Amino acid sequence: MWGSRRDRDRSSVICIACGESLPRENAREYDKEGDRWNRRDKEFEYLCKECYRDLSHQPRDGLESLLQDVEADAGGDSQEAYVRAYQREVTARYGDAAADAEDTEGRSD
Repeated sequence: MWGSRRDRDRSSVICIACGESLPRENAREYDKEGDRWNRRDKEFEYLCKECYRDLSHQPRDGLESLLQDVEADAGGDSQEAYVRAYQREVTARYGDAAADAEDTEGRSD
């Protein structure tokens, strides 16, 4: 039928974070859509175990759409344009973190 999982996992993959080549069995799958169980028509990326441990495991609801909007706003100009567009979009969606921090510093709740 499909062959054993052991045979499929013998291929070599590249860590997307550090560029290290390693056996598939020593890597962790990464799916930017966050749904690694839905495997149809997907090409997974891989992280070595060390880079996977360093990865933020916080929820990322809405992150993909945020990044797509930022990319469209930045227009593919430069890294600086992308960062400025990212800051504008995050502030528009979630408010100004610096202002929020200043508001909480003066409180004596």
